Amino acid sequence: MNSRKLDKPIVAILTMHDNKRMFRGNKDNFQEIWETGSRMGHLVYVVTVKDLDTGKYSVKGYSYNRTTKQWEPGYFPRPQVVYNRIPDRLDEHKPSVRSRIEELQRAKDIALYNPGFFNKWTLFQALRTSPKTRGLVPATKRLQSSGVLMKMLQSYPNLYLKPESGKAGKGIMTVNFSRKNPMPYRLKIQNARKSTVYTTANFNNLWSRIQRKIGSTPYIVQQGIELATSRNRPFDLRVLAQKNRRGLWRVTGIGARLAGSRSITTHVPRGGSIEDPQKLLTHIFGTEMSTAHLQRVQGAALQIARQVEISANGIIGEMSMDLGVDRSGNLWFFEANAKPMKFDEPDIRKKSLERIFYYSSYLAEQQKY
Repeated sequence: MNSRKLDKPIVAILTMHDNKRMFRGNKDNFQEIWETGSRMGHLVYVVTVKDLDTGKYSVKGYSYNRTTKQWEPGYFPRPQVVYNRIPDRLDEHKPSVRSRIEELQRAKDIALYNPGFFNKWTLFQALRTSPKTRGLVPATKRLQSSGVLMKMLQSYPNLYLKPESGKAGKGIMTVNFSRKNPMPYRLKIQNARKSTVYTTANFNNLWSRIQRKIGSTPYIVQQGIELATSRNRPFDLRVLAQKNRRGLWRVTGIGARLAGSRSITTHVPRGGSIEDPQKLLTHIFGTEMSTAHLQRVQGAALQIARQVEISANGIIGEMSMDLGVDRSGNLWFFEANAKPMKFDEPDIRKKSLERIFYYSSYLAEQQKY
């Protein structure tokens, strides 16, 4: 049992057990979270769903040893705040994991921070219910039949197909229709390292190819937006919204990602690059308009975060989101992530880590009442 003076709430990072490596998840990220929390005076440790027993006062967990640079097992006081970083949707859907999360949500003396991953369809539906966020969402349908795809193509010649539960651009495809071409249908499938292009003159062939790719995975089909470009490549804005020490939503930072030359998305592992949002927007729209756009992005991000939270089942303390500015300067929402990946911008990263613990302190204080 750790005997240090516990003047700040005990925070446990929740993940999954691993027989070979103790626990799963991004250990570099966990280490930075642990380092920040420890520096701020918190007792922080990693705990697995398997080991977290809310009925016990002593919990098996893992703490980082700076000397050996290794994670080491130990026993720690029961946490006051549990920060959910379960790394995979499939894990969260397991009955044993769902049961544990529900147990944490019912606990009187433990606050669960972030209930789980978002579903894209549910997310877009939630944003459509509010006049403040409705206009930010591109036209979106569930891809339940060839008729849905055909109808969307009649309205929008450029479409995105996305798995409802996808992340980091995995499984995304684009469909383009051009009457001028002898092969009017063009399907682009994003793979791990490159993209595959399939063209056909026949809609039924197109639909068959899409069906083979998606199988039984639920997909959405979404209006393609002609984003503003730099060096002939589209870019989007990555926004991190978190709750602060008073429990209020605030924008922690805004980054920009420029798409790779042959990539459907702007993700860095797929060839995208990290850019300065102010410089990109200034180059395209001028200094005055770029500042106005960034202010609109901040306001929209906060409205999105509040609206998503209204429809969520549990306490949300952070989310990252992808927003885009089209060639006319209109703002669009594309995606939100309940478990943000680390931002590469050092100032955003530092602030984001600290806000995890500022909000944890707020949650622990609320638990007292």
